[in-house]
Amino acid sequence: MLAPAPTAQSLRRMDSPIGRILVTGDGSAVTSLVIERQGVLPLDDQTERGDDVLDTAVTQLTEYFEGGRRSFDVPVVARGTEFQRAVWQYLGTLPFGAVASYGEIGRTTGRPTAGRAVGGAVGANPVPILVPCHRVLASNRRITGYSGGNGIPTKVWLLDHEGIEHRV
Repeated sequence: MLAPAPTAQSLRRMDSPIGRILVTGDGSAVTSLVIERQGVLPLDDQTERGDDVLDTAVTQLTEYFEGGRRSFDVPVVARGTEFQRAVWQYLGTLPFGAVASYGEIGRTTGRPTAGRAVGGAVGANPVPILVPCHRVLASNRRITGYSGGNGIPTKVWLLDHEGIEHRV
């Protein structure tokens, strides 16, 4: 199932090793990133309307996929609840190749027993890859799911790309 279609003033599409990617923005920040699922992206019927921020995002994502970039500095605005934003902010601190567990994120955000809530917030991340939700694993390094692209195979590719040890 695709994520809800984002609303955007600007949008760009790009090819990647994990499928086409749609990046949307409001002219000053990236507001969503969607990885195609089964060959489909939201807003496929709309014409691309790039801007400087989205052009930078596409350039940085291309560099990441080619192995030359390990972090992103494009502005991102992720709308969500206070708890979701706290989880996403924490995810943004995870460097390339690092992982966190759901429990660790819960403890860090002040909700040590909120593993399911953390999982929900991670899954609701509107800007995956830029806010690296793929770097979250169970405490035993097992992949428990992924909502982007084609699910677990997409997450496996991203983890392998970063050299992150994991279990399926």
